[in-house]
This record gives sequence, structure tokens and C-alpha cells, in this order.
Amino acid sequence: MYTRLSVNVNKIATIRNARGGNNPDLIKIVKKIESLGADGITVHPRPDERHITTKDVYEIAEVITTEFNVEGFPDERFLKIINDIRPNQVTLVPDAPNTLTSNRGWNYSDLDINLNLIIEKIKKTGSKVSLFIDPSVEMVRLAVELGADRVELYTGLYAESYQQDKESVILKYIESADYAIKNDLEVNAGHDLDLINLEFFKQAIPALREVSIGHALVCDSLIYGLEKTIQLYLSKLK
Repeated sequence: MYTRLSVNVNKIATIRNARGGNNPDLIKIVKKIESLGADGITVHPRPDERHITTKDVYEIAEVITTEFNVEGFPDERFLKIINDIRPNQVTLVPDAPNTLTSNRGWNYSDLDINLNLIIEKIKKTGSKVSLFIDPSVEMVRLAVELGADRVELYTGLYAESYQQDKESVILKYIESADYAIKNDLEVNAGHDLDLINLEFFKQAIPALREVSIGHALVCDSLIYGLEKTIQLYLSKLK
């Protein structure tokens, strides 16, 4: 199965924001990434706008020609953005406002909000909904119960354990992915995937629909250049 590469451009916006102004020009970079063969663009507009701003999301929505994935915690601000731009995919994450980066998936203890109703409303706009979860059959079951279309497996644990114990840690991901597919959910993955660990993950889960990669890809582009870096990542997914 062909696995899509969605490039998270948060880090590009971080570089721009460090100096103010519009260098690098985020919209030009988005267009460039698409022209180089990436299958989509991911953004995570956090409330403090420390990287992607609300304005960025609307501007990208006007020019994007590939799949647009907008991820975030489903607060009122986020849901307004989703309702306005209606991206191809919405990835719901349980991040608190002060979280540095997404570092875990949803738990039953997070359900003090009505995720079922939120997912239902988002799907009515035409967007597919992906739930960001840890590699656990129980959490895949939650995604099924809530009516999600997809799950995104949090791969932080996999990345941390890759050098020492990749054969063991991948088993949870395989089990979760298999259960998801059997229950008609598509499977995405993201967090700390890179040129070293991506190929093994793809080989273990051939039915993987999409990976979302930002930080590592931007770092690698400083060495290889953006065009070669995207080609290297695409080659790992073949």
C-alpha cells in the first residue's frame, strides 16, 4: 500500500517567528513542498501561536493543492477554524495549552469533553477525523466508539526505543494497526519519525496510510536540502 507523506510545517513557522517578518515565506515553502512530491501539509495551530498562527492556517487553506491536515485540541477556537476552512483531515490531540509538543494520545480520563459530538460535527463539514492515540487496542476501540475515521499512532515510544528494542516495541503498533484496519479505521502515524526509523516502521505496517513528519525533516533539509530530503523520506515509504 502506498503511504502518504504529510509534511508538518510548524518548524518553518518557528524559524520565521524567531525574527518576525516573513522570512522564510511559509506559503512559498508550502507550495515548494507540494511541488517536490509530498502528499500533504500538516499544521498544528496552538493557542499561543508560537509557530503556526491562525492567519497561517487560513492562508494555507487558500493555496494548498494536496491534502490539508489540521491538528489540535478541539477547543472553541480550533473548532471555528475547522468549520471555516473544512480541511481534508482533522487530527484531534489531547494537548494542554502549555504543552511543548504532542507527547501522548487520548485516554479515557480525557473525556470530560464530548468527543463523540465534536467528531460528529466535524464529519458533517466533510473533513475526515483522525484520533491521536497511543499504540493500544483499547484506545483504537475508543476511536471506533467515538466514530473516528482514522487513528494516528503516537510514535514517540517507538522512536525512543528504536535503537535498543525495535523488534519488541513495534509489536504494540502492529497489533493496534491490525485491530484498527479490521474495524474499518485507516492508520496514520507521527512523532519523531525520521530517516533512520521510518523504513522499519513502514515495513512492519504495510497498510500505513500516512505519516506526518516535521521536525526531523526540517533538520535533515539543513544537511541535504529540501528537495533531496523529501525524496529520501518518500523512498523510505516505498
